[in-house]
Formats: sequence, C-alpha cells, structure tokens
Amino acid sequence: MTARILVVDDIPANVKLLEARLMAEYYEVLTAADGMTALSICEQTSVDLILLDIMMPGIDGFEVCERLKSNSRTAHIPVVMVTALDQPSDRVRGLKAGADDFLTKPVNDMQLMARVRSLVRFKTLSDELRLRAETARSVGASDLLAPVENGLGEPGLVLLVEPRANARDRITRALSQTAEVTAISDPQAALFDAAEKPYELVIISSLQEDYDPLRLCSQIRSLERTRFIPVLVLAEQGEDELVLRALELGVNDYLLRPLDPNELVARCITQIRRKRYNDQLRESLTMSVEMAVTDPLTGLNNRRYLDTHLQMLFDRSKRRGRPLSVIIADIDHFKAVNDTHGHEGGDDILKDFAQRVRGAVRGADLACRFGGEEFVIVMPDTPDDIAAQVAERLREAVAGQAFRIAATGQDVNITTSIGIASLEAGDSDAAGMLRRADKALYAAKDGGRNRVVSQAA
Repeated sequence: MTARILVVDDIPANVKLLEARLMAEYYEVLTAADGMTALSICEQTSVDLILLDIMMPGIDGFEVCERLKSNSRTAHIPVVMVTALDQPSDRVRGLKAGADDFLTKPVNDMQLMARVRSLVRFKTLSDELRLRAETARSVGASDLLAPVENGLGEPGLVLLVEPRANARDRITRALSQTAEVTAISDPQAALFDAAEKPYELVIISSLQEDYDPLRLCSQIRSLERTRFIPVLVLAEQGEDELVLRALELGVNDYLLRPLDPNELVARCITQIRRKRYNDQLRESLTMSVEMAVTDPLTGLNNRRYLDTHLQMLFDRSKRRGRPLSVIIADIDHFKAVNDTHGHEGGDDILKDFAQRVRGAVRGADLACRFGGEEFVIVMPDTPDDIAAQVAERLREAVAGQAFRIAATGQDVNITTSIGIASLEAGDSDAAGMLRRADKALYAAKDGGRNRVVSQAA
C-alpha cells in the first residue's frame, strides 16, 4: 500500500535518512524544513502521513500539530512525532496536541515501518468513509478529530483484558475519569463480551495466561461485530516482535510497561475519539443511502429504488421461470383534494395512503411511491389472480375508511384505481411490464374509477 508521506525536520541529515528509508519501501516522500512550510504543503497537497520533528525554529512541532488538528481540511491526517525528547510529559503533550504516535531518535527501522503501515491503513479507511459521506453531503463530522483539551465529553466504554488483578486495578483507576472500564481476565470471555456490548476501545495485555494475545487481536479484527473497535496492546520492554506482529494484524496502538498513567489516558482518548469519528461517518453514510432510496413523505421506497430493483426482480423471475406481478395504484381525484384542503392536506392523504399500502401488501412485496399520487407494488412469485386479490384488498382498505385532514380534523372519502400486469413469456424487460400495468390503470379510470383492472390489451 503506497502513500504520500511528509517528513518535517530542520536537520537535513535527519530528513535524508527518513526519506531514504521510506523511499526504499516505495512511499512517495515530501519534505519540509520548518513548521510553516509543512502547514503550507498540507493545505495545498494531499498528504497521507506526517513525520514531524518537535524542536524546530519558528513554531515547534507541538504547535504545528495543534494547527493541523484544528483545521477540518487537515485534521484527519495522522501525525507521528519524531523527536529526541523521551519524557512521558512530552509524549502526553504531543498526544493532547493531536499526535497519533511518537518515535524516539534514533528511529528504529522496525518501529518506523510498522507505525507507517498501520497509520496509512487507518488513513485509507477514513478517507473512504469521508469521501462517501461528503458525496452524500454529510456535514458536521469533520471536526471530531480536532484536539479536545477537556477529554471526551461522554465517558468512553473500554474493555480491559488483563489477567493480573493488581494491573487491572491500576489501569481502571487511571482511566476512571475518562472511561467506564470493564476488566476481564479470561480472553475468550472478553471476546464474547466485546461482540455483545458497544465498546469503544479494547486494551489487551501481552501477559495472558495460556493464551496468545495476538490470537485475541486477530479474532477481534475478524469478527463482524468487533472489527471496527480500536485495539491497544500493553507490551513489556523487549517485546518488539510482538508489537510488530500486532500492528500488522490491525492493532491501532500500543504502550510499553511501565505505564505512565497520563500517557495511557491520552492514548485512550485519541482512540475513542477516532472511533466516534468513524462511527459518525458510517452513520452519516447509512442515513444518506437510506435517504437516497426512500421517499421522505411516505417512508416507502422511491422511484430510484424501484428502477434498480424492478429489473433485477424481472430478470430473476425470467431466469427461474417464476411468476411476477406489478400493481400501479393511483389516488382518484387527488388534484381536487389539494385544491380543497391545500398541499398539507394532500400530504396527510398521501401518508395515510402509504400506511394502507403497507397493510395490504405482504412481506416479500416491494412497495414504492412512483411519483405524485401514484404507487407501485412489485410482487415476486405472484401470479395474476393472487395479485388481483391483493389489489382488491388495497382498494377496499382505501375506500372503506375516511382519511383525516390533520389541520382541520375533517374526514375525506378517497378511492383508488388500480392496474395490474403479470410477467408474460414475450416480455423482454421490466419497463414493458410496467407500461402494461399503466394501461390497465387508465382502463380502471376510464371504467369509472375505484376499481381494479388486470392487463389492458
């Protein structure tokens, strides 16, 4: 997986070293010698990852990171601070500024490439979600990764998998102001719990009793219900190989013992906020897709959805030699309703009519608002005579009870005319079948309305 990486350092030798390592792995590398140049590059160019020095002339790396994360155009870019500073307080300050990770100079090649691959993978996923959400005109999600100095707002839900009681207690206390922690010692029980509850982070100790912690990481990433939960591994000093494998398996972050409580809190906040960001993007996308195929007034599927699925059902029925019927129902004299009761009154009629359509059709049938006051019902595995029974049931449901105009409380008597067409051997596409149902509908109207007509010649 290739990516464009920006290396920011005021020492040319450091830049050349990182550039050579990254280019050897076929990454595209951009460079900047100071923070302002880095900010300018990020504004003008698409960047997938930033390796950022802290001690630089002008504005330091902390301020550069804060500016990147407070800008909705650049907040989603992962930032790794590469620095000679190795104090826990420096790491906490960087994490609060929005940094995704730290590498200490001189940089370990294994750690460098593991972090790069992990964060590029995360960036690719986030970019796909953001692009889809933006295409669907999603709004309000772009600032979720901006730095939040006062924590998360709502406490996070964290699952801790740690066999040692004293370690569970210390970690739970450290996170008490940040998250509600469920601590479990048994890895298999933890996996089942993670699949059942809406956790926002799973913390896995490398010191599991008679169980491979990497196996648990792999299982969490494999299950449909848990694959999007961030995972943070707590490793021992010297467990470089385990950390590398964990990151390759999709683990999001790691910490080495002894743990600094402030760094633990900061890293957990970063992962939980990132989870909420991507969850909101997915929710936005789901809502946008539903809106794209749903009529907002009646809640039935719209014509766009019908156009896509009718042909698919037609092809399947032809291929399997199964019956298929289509009903078109039109509200009689609907223009007069609008003229008398206004468009709000007309909307009341349409919504109530849609409810009666739902009550008349079966679970396998596809009910759509075709446009205006016309509704289409597609009925798989249904011959003409059964379709006629359903159509008659709908006609009676409409004519048998008055419709209420909400604004005035007035009851209005409504009827519907219905046309039916069923699949015939000579049909070549769904559009022809729909045209025959439309002709049957007009025959019903010409015959006096409030009736069902099957397949006009």
